[in-house]
Amino acid sequence: MRVISLNANGLRSAARKGALDWLSSAQADFVCIQELKAQPEDLSDAVRTIGDSSGQTLGSVVLCAVQKGYSGVGLYSRAAPLATQAGIGVPEFDQEGRVLRADFDSPLAGIPAVSVVSLYAPSGSASEARQASKFRFLSAFLPVLAAWHEESRTTGRQFVVCGDWNIAHTERDLKNWKGNQKNSGFLPEERAWMTQVFTELGWVDVYRQLHPLEEAQAYTWWSNRGQARANNVGWRIDYQVATPGIAARAQSAYVYKAQSFSDHAPLVVDYQ
Repeated sequence: MRVISLNANGLRSAARKGALDWLSSAQADFVCIQELKAQPEDLSDAVRTIGDSSGQTLGSVVLCAVQKGYSGVGLYSRAAPLATQAGIGVPEFDQEGRVLRADFDSPLAGIPAVSVVSLYAPSGSASEARQASKFRFLSAFLPVLAAWHEESRTTGRQFVVCGDWNIAHTERDLKNWKGNQKNSGFLPEERAWMTQVFTELGWVDVYRQLHPLEEAQAYTWWSNRGQARANNVGWRIDYQVATPGIAARAQSAYVYKAQSFSDHAPLVVDYQ
């Protein structure tokens, strides 16, 4: 089972840069997209579906932001979801198109069902008001993660939460960690929240499980300022965070950097 996550920074823009062509050859079972920056009527059939080399088609579900040209998340899948859940029940964030859950029969032996979630957590870098909104989101999202983890424990359903979490968890997750300790995305409170997700709630950072010491190859986002991408002065803020049962099936994880579709790079994980 191959799962890919990409913050497209505008799905139509990423498509023009070849993102959907690459995804057509990537043989993914699920693709989570963040920052659609589009309304449903803006997305043509060519953007809403992905064909692949086997002749199959991945259809999509989307949750667009109320504000035009802003945020939004989507999910492509080979099989149509049995059910979807748009948002987390908090209007402030649901109208921004932050979280989309889709439930499926599992393609993996021994796992009865799987839910894939496309997540675009807020950034707080624009202003103090946006940082305050980000903290409110983290507070609201934590009990949702706790409930999903408990659902997994009691039913056997496994979860993979993919996307742009807008937090670099440790010093290994960004190049210039010393200079960013007071900046959004690497604040102590944000990093402590991520630690809580992993240590207290029991979720697994799949990439770090497979590559605990990797630094430069792990970065998924680069600033547009200067030569950040050329010099790989990056951040790891895109994750696949999974419940333990499916995390244990992760075989490989890598960041695809051969082509550039946005200011983020796709994160690819294969589950056995």
